[in-house]
Amino acid sequence: MSKANTPSEITLPASDQGWRTVLAFLCAHFHRIAPQVWQQRVLDGKVYWYDSGEPITPDTLFKPSRRVCYFREVTIEPQIPFEHQLLYRDEHIVLACKPHFLPVIPGGDFVNECLLERLKRDTGLTDLVPVHRLDNETAGLVLFSCNPQSRAAYYQLFAEGKVEKTYQAVAELPPALQQADLPMQWRVQNRIEKSEPRFLMRQWAGDVNADSSLSLVACREHLGLFELCPHTGKTHQLRLHMQQIGCPILWDKYYPQLQPKQRGNFSQPLQLLAQRLHFTDPISGAEHQFQSSRQLQSWPL
Repeated sequence: MSKANTPSEITLPASDQGWRTVLAFLCAHFHRIAPQVWQQRVLDGKVYWYDSGEPITPDTLFKPSRRVCYFREVTIEPQIPFEHQLLYRDEHIVLACKPHFLPVIPGGDFVNECLLERLKRDTGLTDLVPVHRLDNETAGLVLFSCNPQSRAAYYQLFAEGKVEKTYQAVAELPPALQQADLPMQWRVQNRIEKSEPRFLMRQWAGDVNADSSLSLVACREHLGLFELCPHTGKTHQLRLHMQQIGCPILWDKYYPQLQPKQRGNFSQPLQLLAQRLHFTDPISGAEHQFQSSRQLQSWPL
């Protein structure tokens, strides 16, 4: 059994929807976790009120809008056999490069094996928060805030699109592109919404909420090296936009077709790398240009 080093938090809904107790809410909300598991966590003192630290009991009444802390547990936590890199640190931010397969924060089968917990161990910083996210399959640069007083300013940078993000990707080229004059460029703008299962996304009719610039910059036989610049931050945006131009990213296990999950198989990571971040620091005014030295497996230098 692996237990999270730090607690997770959840705010109870503003209205009672039939949950007499906090335990009843937790069982209903986290329906994939067996009720007896929540019962045992409560009995073991692993669930408590955020503001007072008072433990929740099986009979603790539901209280609208109160925050509850709990410790996530998994029976067997996967270990990712690749190293992260700590690239930059000052009094406000920490920048790291994560490997493929490693989550940024706890979730699913992962409670401690994530970039956030690794960096807490490396730096000794306990109040460390990612300012943006990469999905587990993507490698590359992730920016963290380590100062709660300045944190909102870095969140605002991403919210206002003031961070220039550049990704590398490798894709199998259709015959029409294998002899193309380079660079070739596309601007893809569409609407992306959740699909089923809910960890997948799909393109949908409606107002544009996903915008990317894609550029094919090099070819090697049937493979192409792309530079990708997302102007918005929708989940799986680049993966779907590459699919739309007929060049799905190499070794993508989600698109265009969902592949069976293979635990412990690290042989073919998604060929997508968050390679560069460029922004003006909102506190110091310094121009930051960060670049990863990591290489994509299918495109060695």
